[in-house]
Amino acid sequence: MIEKSMILNTVSEALKYLGVSPSTLTREERALLDEKGYVVLHGMMGDKWLEALRTTYEKLMYEKYGKWREDMKGFSDTDFWNHEAGTRRLADLVSEGEAFDDIYAHPRLLAAIAHVLGTEFKLHSLNARDALPGQGQQALHIDAAPRKEHEPYSLVNTAWILDGFTAENGATRVVPGSHKMAGELAQYVIDPAAPHPQEELVIAPAGSVLVFNAHLWHSGTMNRSRRPRRVIHCAFCTAHAQQRDRQIDRIRKSTYDRISPAARIILDV
Repeated sequence: MIEKSMILNTVSEALKYLGVSPSTLTREERALLDEKGYVVLHGMMGDKWLEALRTTYEKLMYEKYGKWREDMKGFSDTDFWNHEAGTRRLADLVSEGEAFDDIYAHPRLLAAIAHVLGTEFKLHSLNARDALPGQGQQALHIDAAPRKEHEPYSLVNTAWILDGFTAENGATRVVPGSHKMAGELAQYVIDPAAPHPQEELVIAPAGSVLVFNAHLWHSGTMNRSRRPRRVIHCAFCTAHAQQRDRQIDRIRKSTYDRISPAARIILDV
């Protein structure tokens, strides 16, 4: 039983509470984060949780866009933060259902975040996105501000894969090692929309989580299937950075009361 009244003061204490240790990630997984800038963690969502996430995801998308259809093209409305033609999007899922509670408090996820950012971090954002059939192609980009030489990393993003990533349905492409490159992407790539000679396509089954350094060059690819390719993006930033969704102002009391003291630390509430 979770002791909701327990007082935790630091992320290090929260990680210990959640069972995160030096052995939570394998040596190979840590090396992939260091060298390639990304790693796929398999088996992160069991069948029951995966189905709960899909059900909640579709309920929220239905409320916003109506029933999913193969012939959807784009939308005139937008989510709280941005709009991307040809996609369904949701922002700030922290208080949108109990199914999301264990995402940002998952020990293996947090071990990966701590490996890249150290133990002074917090949730940056928890959003959802899926590219519609015939849509989703993006130019290479990074999700963080460009780094100066020897400047530490500031953001890690993750993709919780609700529908397996395939070569046909818009899987994420990445350029391994590009997270080490300082400065603007435009200094190195003439046409970020074109294929990159070193790019890799992340193919992974449903229930997996792609963890990637947000300074890594990456993009979505076109969904050439006739099915949705649903993803939840859970990002983390350094402790003194600004959250995209400032949870101290936005979290619902029912959510705050339900989650663990460690989860509250991760949310910075």
